[in-house]
Amino acid sequence: MNKRRQFTEEFKQEAANQVIKRGYPIREVADHLGISDKTLYNWVNRFRTPEVERTQQDALAEENKRLRAELRRMTEERDILKKATAYFARESD
Repeated sequence: MNKRRQFTEEFKQEAANQVIKRGYPIREVADHLGISDKTLYNWVNRFRTPEVERTQQDALAEENKRLRAELRRMTEERDILKKATAYFARESD
């Protein structure tokens, strides 16, 4: 099983700064750090965004994640209730 690696915000910031502030190529920095080009590209785009806007984006992403989990739970509950309704409808016949 392939476990996702977790990186600190400081690590991401420093990696992005090597591209943004120091001008190193994304591929070179990504290879040096052992991460994918796409991952570093995402970090660079994120840290090029002003901090206030980035904070708002993070809050929206967290809210979106919470709402998706709630929707998944509610969908499961609905499906259970549908099955229970069908079962009890057959029982009462």
